[in-house]
Amino acid sequence: MITIIGGGIFGLSIGWYLARAGQEVTLLERGTVGQGTTSASAGMAMPWKISASFSMELFELQRAGYDRWSDFATELATMSNKSFGYRKIGRYFLMLDKKALKRIGKQYEFHRQVGFPLEWLSGEELREREPHVSPEVQAALFSPLNYQVDNRQLMVALRQAFVAAGGILRENTPALELLASGNQVHGIRLEEETVPTKTVILATGVWLDQLAGLPATLQNLIQPIKGQILTLQMSTTEPIVKRPMIGPVYLVPRQDGRLIVGTTVEEAGFDLQPTAGGVYHILRKAHTILPAIVDLPILELHAGLRPTGPKRLPILGKTDIDGLFIASGGHSYGILLNPIIAEAMTELVMTGETPPIISPFAVI
Repeated sequence: MITIIGGGIFGLSIGWYLARAGQEVTLLERGTVGQGTTSASAGMAMPWKISASFSMELFELQRAGYDRWSDFATELATMSNKSFGYRKIGRYFLMLDKKALKRIGKQYEFHRQVGFPLEWLSGEELREREPHVSPEVQAALFSPLNYQVDNRQLMVALRQAFVAAGGILRENTPALELLASGNQVHGIRLEEETVPTKTVILATGVWLDQLAGLPATLQNLIQPIKGQILTLQMSTTEPIVKRPMIGPVYLVPRQDGRLIVGTTVEEAGFDLQPTAGGVYHILRKAHTILPAIVDLPILELHAGLRPTGPKRLPILGKTDIDGLFIASGGHSYGILLNPIIAEAMTELVMTGETPPIISPFAVI
């Protein structure tokens, strides 16, 4: 039996892939699936190298995830019989000052060289498409590549697909301790029982260190980075923004008129409480881009914890204990990376061979 600890997007997707491949899979989730990091996501999926120092290995992993998203979405919709708002809608990168013009200019040259379709728009050209954008926006880069999903409905669909494929889901079941002897996993201790297993996949996200019995190489490896977001309500017939925009903050419209606005990047431990300072930061930046935002009602304030590995890279693959694997540290790229991580981790667990695409992210 294969045991997965963690019912986030990585855990559910890997579990689904393994179950549909005929493996016996049990997933242990400390709470309810879909209520963690992914619930606070904007649901955008597009590879992007943000600076010269950005890892090329991560960029290639992003591209591999992106290339698989269309098939992943089709298969998931069929298996789950659920809609999760998947659509190719594009994205604007906004420039409000000379610093942004220089930075995004470099990004434009790099991504054009690797074959990305891109348009450079003046501020006036952008406002012809998005009339509510402020005159403070001097220029924009547009790419049609960006996919969008409803992150919460995506988790509903993944839960359904995992169970439909034969996976066993145990919610409200915290794993307390990893049990190993002779350098081989042999079980997981729960509150009132021990689950015997020789294969464990750690998809615990920010909660990794709460599992006792971890090898030293996995301790203090994943850090929580807090992100606050707001959900506002636009008119469904006359939305003030039509396509996702990224500038000092992001603005992501949904088909039902919701507008997702975020985010902060905070080292705040495990604090999930939205704050006045965080909301002020988001709304002040968003107002600079889209002044009409002040008239929109607030539907929700929310915060999530991004599981972040060293140098903001994911941790994927084998560990120094036989039968113990890890898939964590997706930071803000979890939805984008998800299809390739599910595919690669399934191949690794079933064959024992690490696919080259994830080998740069090994912990050993």
